[in-house]
Amino acid sequence: MKMNPNTDFIPFARASTDHVEEEAILRVIRSGWLTTGTETISFEREFASAVGTSHALAVNSGTAGLHLALEAAGVGPGDHVITTPYTFTASAETSRYLQADPLFVDIREDDLNIDPEQIDRALRAGSPGVKRSGSASGGRVKAIVPVHVGGTMCDMVSIMEIARRHDVMVVEDAAHVSAVGASDDPTRADVKRAGTWGDAGVFSFYATKPITTGEGGMVVTDQDDLAKRISTMRLHGIDRDAWDRYTARSASWEYQIVAAGFKYNMPDLLACIGRVQLAKAGAFTARRLAIARRYREGLADRDYLRLPVADERSSWHLYVIRLVTPRLSIDRDQFARALVDSGV
Repeated sequence: MKMNPNTDFIPFARASTDHVEEEAILRVIRSGWLTTGTETISFEREFASAVGTSHALAVNSGTAGLHLALEAAGVGPGDHVITTPYTFTASAETSRYLQADPLFVDIREDDLNIDPEQIDRALRAGSPGVKRSGSASGGRVKAIVPVHVGGTMCDMVSIMEIARRHDVMVVEDAAHVSAVGASDDPTRADVKRAGTWGDAGVFSFYATKPITTGEGGMVVTDQDDLAKRISTMRLHGIDRDAWDRYTARSASWEYQIVAAGFKYNMPDLLACIGRVQLAKAGAFTARRLAIARRYREGLADRDYLRLPVADERSSWHLYVIRLVTPRLSIDRDQFARALVDSGV
């Protein structure tokens, strides 16, 4: 079936914004301060409170956040970083920025998330060219980057137990996760938010994500040393941020370059959108959960589809269906092309 040219094409995602985001942007423009300043500082404070961590550090992308977190975790040349092959390129490529190598382990069939048993097996047995954790020289597995695919949380209880046993850092890729989940009870371990289990967690605010700033990200951690390193390295390795340099009584040129850092800071123009989106995050999550339930009800009788595992805690950034191709007369690619032809 060919798409009716008079029918609107259904996109992968459309940002949910309204006059409140517009007013926030105008407020920042009229303030005369567009780069990192009070809006970003407020966004960090509000995000840390929302997820329940000591530190939240705003950056200009989730990819930048992963890079900074791995660098702060001590990943360097010759190291290995365990992650999943079922993810966007950023989860793996950021280890290459540090001259380390990604070490892929398989995923679980039910939720498509990284398999803790495979992580443990890789750490215990090692791989060709990879030394075991704790080895005296080269090739050590230095970190694990679990990815919460589609917003459904990995088995973090098992992953953290394995990581601590092998003395390996954990940097959660929470790019698909909302800051506010469907369940909000930090006293229960089984509903602790994705992104807050590891040594650090990295959220993305790309245009398609559960909350957006257009481009942007946030690194959260409870570890003071990681937070201090990330804060310094996200802005050229300077020991004072721009807001402090231009508003404090001491001269703006009085600062030190303490390391060869990066240009990863988030400007106020983006942070002000993030603050509005964060306030809406609970409503967004509830809406996506309702849509996921509707998908499940509407698609339940299609025997050629395998639906995702129901999870009331998921942010449902993605609702991943799988095709049971033996029950179809076409293959996956033909199925996808038929959806496009139908306007999806």
